[in-house]
Amino acid sequence: MDTLEMNPKSNDANNKKTESAKSAKEIVMEYLEAVTERRDFESARSYLKDNISYWSPLNSFDNAEAYLKYNFSLHLPKLDIKKTFTDGDDVCLLYEITLTKPPATLFASLWAHVDGGKISSIRVLFDPRPFVQPGR
Repeated sequence: MDTLEMNPKSNDANNKKTESAKSAKEIVMEYLEAVTERRDFESARSYLKDNISYWSPLNSFDNAEAYLKYNFSLHLPKLDIKKTFTDGDDVCLLYEITLTKPPATLFASLWAHVDGGKISSIRVLFDPRPFVQPGR
């Protein structure tokens, strides 16, 4: 977690605001928990900008409600996170996810950008072959 540096010349209200501000990693992890563990649409929505930009090999969205409806329709299980990287407002996760439809375990990466305390973009990369039916 980032280290807070307190400026003794600033007032207590500013210090409390800085202390309570969540890091980009905390925001992304809480969002993922709301989606995959609690399945709490309203909570998940509170972490997203209205015009979130989402892209994966299978879909793309530029609207939070449409993206979340799609995401919740997948009934995603909890992610098995292997590694997390952060760089300021950017968070990258490497993870495995075991799906039932189609039955597959995928290794994937997620890159999220947080802007003003909300997720403004998500890019997910994975091998889409398990989703492609033979003969297409």
